[in-house]
Amino acid sequence: MNEGISGKVLHRAADEGRKALVAYYPVGFPTVPGSLDVLRTLCGEGDAPGADLIEIGLPYSDPVMDGVVIQRAGTRALERGVRTRDVFTAVEAVAATGTVPVVMTYWNLVDRYGVEAFARDLAAAGGAGLITPDLVPDEASDWFAASDAHGLDRIFLVSPSSSDERIEQTAAACRGWLYATAVMGVTGTRSAASSAAPELLRRIRSLAPDTLVGVGLGISNGDQAAQVAQYADAAIVGSAFVKAMLAADDAGTPGDRGGVAAVLDDLVEGVRR
Repeated sequence: MNEGISGKVLHRAADEGRKALVAYYPVGFPTVPGSLDVLRTLCGEGDAPGADLIEIGLPYSDPVMDGVVIQRAGTRALERGVRTRDVFTAVEAVAATGTVPVVMTYWNLVDRYGVEAFARDLAAAGGAGLITPDLVPDEASDWFAASDAHGLDRIFLVSPSSSDERIEQTAAACRGWLYATAVMGVTGTRSAASSAAPELLRRIRSLAPDTLVGVGLGISNGDQAAQVAQYADAAIVGSAFVKAMLAADDAGTPGDRGGVAAVLDDLVEGVRR
């Protein structure tokens, strides 16, 4: 696998004797400027370490893979006027901190914007690449061409139900790292890490031994991140951050990022155990 830009981030964490933390947050919630503040918090403030890689979500009207927490935030972001182009502003804000940003988006939004134009604008903003949950390599010829032209990473997904052939093909198509969904179903925090994750990682290591792998869907605290760090290269967390900001929004204090900072500190400690 070509390690790409984001893969180097995972390798750098390994060189420090730990695993990487990938933090997801959607642009536009509670507002576009408010989401930029959250993203900067996730990058780390002052001397406190933050996430190694930031995964910026692009809200979508039909988020079939998103759980209730992320759906609620995405719906509010759309109601409050977020637009596809706002994701490039978010990418610039993260890149300005020195942290590497990637974008996670449903493919229809890229297609509607124009694949070549999206790749061009993402690269110009300082983005490293795309995570595409509903795009499989077999149907990604336009994205292969555009990502190659602009030097962007391609991060595809596999799950416990993926066949051995699909895992091999998907790993080979990635540039950067492979996103392993540890549970079947939609995103969301869970009380325990998935028991399917270690077996899925064992299969990936056997079929594509040189592949960097991040595990997501369900990690909500430092203990779970530490469990995932025993076998994966990165722990991916999203709903826990969004849940904290939803609570602040519901309480009438949408700018309060204290909950996000507390969750981040716990997770940062977890991947460093």
